[in-house]
Amino acid sequence: MSNELPVAVIGAGPVGLAAAAEIVGRGLAPLVFERGTGVGAALREWAHVRVFSPWAYNIAGAARQLLEQAGWDAPEVTELPTGGEIVERYLEPLAAVPEIAAGLRLGARVTAVTRQGVDKVSDRGRADAPFDIRWVDAAGAEQRTLARAVIDASGTWGQPNPMGIDGLTVPGERAAGERIVYGIPDVLGAARAAYAGKTVLVVGSGHSAINVVLALLELQREAPGTAVLWALRRGRIDRLLGGGLNDQLPERGALGLRAKAAIDAGRLEVLAPFAARRVTQAGDRLAVEGSVGRLETRFSVDRIVVATGFRPDLSLASELRVAVDPATEAPPALSPLIDPNRHSCGTVPPHGVVELTQPEPGFYIVGAKSYGRAPTFLMATGYEQVRSIVAELAGDTLAARQVHLVLPETGVCSTDLAPGTAGGCCGGPAATTASCCVADEVAKAAGADGCGCGVARQNATIAELA
Repeated sequence: MSNELPVAVIGAGPVGLAAAAEIVGRGLAPLVFERGTGVGAALREWAHVRVFSPWAYNIAGAARQLLEQAGWDAPEVTELPTGGEIVERYLEPLAAVPEIAAGLRLGARVTAVTRQGVDKVSDRGRADAPFDIRWVDAAGAEQRTLARAVIDASGTWGQPNPMGIDGLTVPGERAAGERIVYGIPDVLGAARAAYAGKTVLVVGSGHSAINVVLALLELQREAPGTAVLWALRRGRIDRLLGGGLNDQLPERGALGLRAKAAIDAGRLEVLAPFAARRVTQAGDRLAVEGSVGRLETRFSVDRIVVATGFRPDLSLASELRVAVDPATEAPPALSPLIDPNRHSCGTVPPHGVVELTQPEPGFYIVGAKSYGRAPTFLMATGYEQVRSIVAELAGDTLAARQVHLVLPETGVCSTDLAPGTAGGCCGGPAATTASCCVADEVAKAAGADGCGCGVARQNATIAELA
């Protein structure tokens, strides 16, 4: 295979563009396919959402280096950006760097990746065959491009999980699509008219769901007729709300504390554990049938917001030899590190090319898509993934395998780190000192007092979606 061919990246979000920056830094040529009309297409859909991780965690090292060389006006590291600000202040300037801009293809929807002249079954000539990328350009014309390697950073945003507790849509869910929204609608802004004074069912138990609930409660203050029902498909909300005071990302901790306060004040109705069975049109409302625990229930609402996470679309690699865990749909070596049955916080062991290598040499799934159905992905994780992978592609095996990852922990997973125990700045064991001290400095610089992993900030906060 010719090394003169470009390294293809699918997706121009934070991790995809970080991969492009790494490729440029290694003296290779990136070719980035983005199906949207601009970079960061998924982030633009939640532009109103403020993430709970500060800029310090959201900028990739190689990207920062390119941007600074171009005279970039860097944001303050302690600020908490919205999705829109990440696009405007980081991704768009990065995409404008000449070495990246030259290989950026907008409005380019990748439909399939294969080996040139070799199908999935064939061994003959496979290792020497370049990747053949099929894509549709902005004008609707079918195109094909050859590449020496492919990094799939296309994410999961376009594949939301349905309402059903069994992983499938419930009867009537598709038919009621005009009144059901997936993700985090802008209920205080563009979508305000659809929710003000309405009865809204929010389904989900993660930070995205908390985010929607808190926004609706804020709307409730201005439009008192707004009623909120929060359906948890599993009954363990305590794990999500309990990390407040111990969360190394103070804004994430405050999110849970605010939700708990709203529940204690009786400002919303919590249904847990909830299982939907059917949704039907009932005049201008939706009738929802299901159960809360062992009790059957039926009620009507005006709108439903399903915030139950996302899943990967693996169809574009159907002609490649790709392995994923049957449960998480993550690469097999990565899956046990992120499996939500065993893992529920931001503490992820460092991982890179070794864990992400596929049976198809030169093809990698990275970013949120590499986590499959697991919900714990942070952008910093993806940045380290692509740094390791690009180092491998450049022949720097030593750098590829020296992976480093410092992530802030949630207090849910670190409640045993009691103050006064031996260790770092927050009283934790030495293994957590680095991430703890980063969080501590960020918190102090932002005006908090005390250790970063013991501070609950009271600002309005939003979940990490990248």
